[in-house]
Order: sequence, then C-alpha cells, then structure tokens
Amino acid sequence: MTFLASKYDCKIDAKGRLVLPSRIKGNFPEDAGNEVVLRMAFEPCLILYPMVEFKKTYQKIAGLNEFNKEHRALQRNFFSSIQPVEIDSSGRILLPKTMMEYAGLDKEALVVGTGLRVEIWNPERYNEQAIDDPDELSKLAEKYLMD
Repeated sequence: MTFLASKYDCKIDAKGRLVLPSRIKGNFPEDAGNEVVLRMAFEPCLILYPMVEFKKTYQKIAGLNEFNKEHRALQRNFFSSIQPVEIDSSGRILLPKTMMEYAGLDKEALVVGTGLRVEIWNPERYNEQAIDDPDELSKLAEKYLMD
C-alpha cells in the first residue's frame, strides 16, 4: 500500500534536480520501479505519482467519452500537463523547466505527502493556501469524512 505523508523542506540544484526525501522514496510501492509521473496540478504546484497510482487516474481520464466536449477538454489538459520522469540512483528527479516555472520553483521546494501522491510546492505559495485554523480543519473533516 502506498503511504506518502508529512512535509519536507528540500533543495533544487542548478540543473533542476530535486532529491526526494528518503521517507517519501521509501514509501513508494516496491514494484513501482524508478519511473514516476509529474503533473502540473490544479493549484500552482506539481504532483508526483508513483506509476501504480498514476495508472489508476490515467484509466479514469483516458476512459472518458471522446465525443463529449468537456471530456475532451479534460483529457487534453490533463495529458498535456504530465511528464514521466525517472528517479536516479541518488534519489533525484529532474524537474522540467516549464513545470518549475508553473509551480514557481527555484532553489527551494516543500515536498508534501498527500496519501497516494506527493505535492511539490514553492514554500511561500504553500503557506498562502495552507489552512492553519484547527476549527476550519475540523469542519472540513466533518463535512467530508462523516458517514
């Protein structure tokens, strides 16, 4: 089972390589290999999927009706915003320049495990959207997690 959690401050080198925290890389599925998928998220960040998790999302979106205009728009935008990447022997991934620009990434990144995937944020942008109020978080949990 994939279990990606917590937040990690990370550096991006001059070539655009991000070293994945060992706790993140170590929780990728063992049979996933070194290939992962990067996607430009709906928010201004990047999403890193283990291949096994990406395939689930891929199936849902690829299976939409090509004759429906909204479905085509979702497919077009989703698939044009992804890039398969490899985790090298040092645990690094190369972030494409266009994706770094989209997410506002430069030398620093905040890597956030969100269960089945990882978000890669500009730390300032993450702090702007973070919910710090425990009462607000409690209301969200009640709204979406109560039976």
